[in-house]
Parts: sequence; C-alpha cells; structure tokens
Amino acid sequence: MPLAALLAIGAPCRAQDSTLSRTTTRASYWTRFTAGAVSSILLHEAAHIATSYAVGGRPTFGFDDFRPTIYSGINSHIEPHKQFLFSAAGLTVQSLLDEAILDVPHDRGGVFERGLLGGGIGTTVFYLTIGRRGTVSDVDFMARTHALTKTQITLIFGAVALEHSIRIARDPSYANFFARLSADGRVRLGVRLKR
Repeated sequence: MPLAALLAIGAPCRAQDSTLSRTTTRASYWTRFTAGAVSSILLHEAAHIATSYAVGGRPTFGFDDFRPTIYSGINSHIEPHKQFLFSAAGLTVQSLLDEAILDVPHDRGGVFERGLLGGGIGTTVFYLTIGRRGTVSDVDFMARTHALTKTQITLIFGAVALEHSIRIARDPSYANFFARLSADGRVRLGVRLKR
C-alpha cells in the first residue's frame, strides 16, 4: 500500500481525537492503534514478497514451527546477495515508512499513525532481540549471507529505531506515545493483563 494511502487511512483518526482527546474511547484507541501496527507488519511482509519477485525469486508461504513464514524462493548458497536483499527488505521498508512519517509535513499524532510507528519500532526490537536467532529470522539470514554480521545488523537497524524513538519522545504531537495517562490522571507504563 503506498504511503499516501496509509496516511489517508489514519487521517480521520487524527481529526476525531485531537491529539488523543477525552472523546477517544479506550476501545477505539486500541482498535486504531492495532490497525496501524498490523498495517506496518503487513507492509514488512509485502516488502519481502516484492523483493523476492524483483530479484527473480518465487516466494512461497508455509509454516516453520507453526509460525506463518514467507520463503524467498532464492537459493541462498548460490545467490547470497539476493537472499540478503530479500531478508533486509522488511525491516528496511518499515524503517523508511517510519522515517517518512517523521519527516513529511502533515497533521501528526493520530492513533493509526502511532500504530504504524509502534509496529515499525516493535518489529525492529523483536528481530534484534528474541527474533535474532531462528531458522527463519531475518537477522540470522542476513548474517548467513556474510554481507554483515549479526552485530552490524543490530547496530544499523537498532540505531535507526533508537533515533526514531528519540524523535517521537521529543515531539509533542506524540505525547504519551510510550506511556499513556489513565482516566484518573496517573501515567501508566507497561502492560496490564486481565483474567
């Protein structure tokens, strides 16, 4: 989906919530935030598919230990450069989307947009921590091509995600991005699980 279409989807949310006004219900906030995060992740996967086709691969879909997986259709032993491009595409496109959101002048801070940014940063953090190893890990595959080491990949994508996080934290349009105010006015950090 083009960037303009993604921002257009989020635009009504921004107009309705006026930097997260009190009229935004908790349910509508999380619905729109989740829609943004899922859109970011789907863009990540679409980048893998598009890159596979662009370099002459034939992507297939399957499961690896019950996890849905996109396979490049590229022989990584014969064409490691193409495999590297395929593996790097998802995180690269998400980072570029986040960069565009933070750079392109527009009415900032909508809930959907926050979800897009959260999805991009969250996916990067996942792949650079617990998703760093594994049979279908993007980071592991990039390192196996010997173009970059896992440490170099972590430093590159981690630095970009950190820079985006700092920019978000310093921009008043994204107030309470990493912490939300509760109904009683207290700041809450973390995740609450209910039974």
